[in-house]
Amino acid sequence: MNKTFLTLAAAAALSASLPSVALAQTSAVTNAILNQRTGLLDKARVDIDKAIVNEKTSGKAKTWFTRGEIYQGMLESPIYSKQLQPGEGLQKAYESYAKTVELDTQTGEFGKQAVTRMDGLYGRAFNDAVNSYNAKEYDKAIASYKLASQIKPQDTTAVLYSAYAYEAKQDYAGAKTSYNQLLAMNYKSVTLYSRLLQMAKQQKDDAEAAKVLQQALVAYPTNKTFMLEDLNMSLASGKGEDALGKINKSIAADPSNSNLYAVRGSMYDQQKKQDLALADYKKAVELDPNNFDAQFNLGVYNYNKAADAYTKASKMDLKTYQTSGKKFEADGKKYFEASVPYFEKALQLQPDDRNTLASLQKVYFRLGRTADSERLNAKLQSLNKK
Repeated sequence: MNKTFLTLAAAAALSASLPSVALAQTSAVTNAILNQRTGLLDKARVDIDKAIVNEKTSGKAKTWFTRGEIYQGMLESPIYSKQLQPGEGLQKAYESYAKTVELDTQTGEFGKQAVTRMDGLYGRAFNDAVNSYNAKEYDKAIASYKLASQIKPQDTTAVLYSAYAYEAKQDYAGAKTSYNQLLAMNYKSVTLYSRLLQMAKQQKDDAEAAKVLQQALVAYPTNKTFMLEDLNMSLASGKGEDALGKINKSIAADPSNSNLYAVRGSMYDQQKKQDLALADYKKAVELDPNNFDAQFNLGVYNYNKAADAYTKASKMDLKTYQTSGKKFEADGKKYFEASVPYFEKALQLQPDDRNTLASLQKVYFRLGRTADSERLNAKLQSLNKK
């Protein structure tokens, strides 16, 4: 009887001890919450870090949500933030809230709160990235942009800015990865394709440049910059007629597009087919008087005709000059005068364009418009100092 009693007593003692173990396990979360509420975040951190590795509490949404609150609180505290490694508070707060949503879904008691908290963390990560970028700490900026993107995977802004940060540190492989990530997210922009194209050209990767250019033309088939690049590539590879065929098809499909005529005019210019170029530039201006390239190139056309006339007159011997020189100079003046309205319109469209300023300044000088020439020269000097 005594032996039986002792065995039962031992079993009872063992059984009595079990609830205290479970209580100790859950009390870590309770203690963490109490310490958090009283502002003892360092102690709260110790408690909650124990709770997330304990099998009794690690699978509970409340545990992870509490951990997120504690690390977020430390991150925002001027005192406790000093106890964290760079980026640790933001990363662990995000991981905790993400785990909360995984365990509780976005509609659960804690999951719903965690989603709201993560939105706030996105803003914090993005601002940290901007501050690091402005301080030229590009690696930190990239890490923060990546975290912001991780928090909001559907957002393209952080990915785009990470590409800028990669470029700033001249890590073109990283920038290319970010830009391609944007394309995979169905994000498109002229700037994105322009940067990818520029990087391929800087690296002298002609195959990559051609690939990017074709992608850009699919997205923006009438963009004049991309069409000119396509034209230049075709001309450089001896496929000028192929480029002309492409532009002719585009014009047939979109005959009211001013840019297409301006591009074809540029192509004819390169081929020294000035009459055809002139006709296209005039058509471009007719369709869109605000087409800067066409206005400028019409000014250049007349400027070059004037220069040719004056050059021929200057090379004549005295006898020939006395017979024909004045006529060539008169023709030159006429062409200079004809260039003025085109250059002036181009300057109106792009007031700080140096090529337009320099060209118009020379024309004013040749026409004796001294005050206008000096005014533009002063503006040029001012721009050159910037």
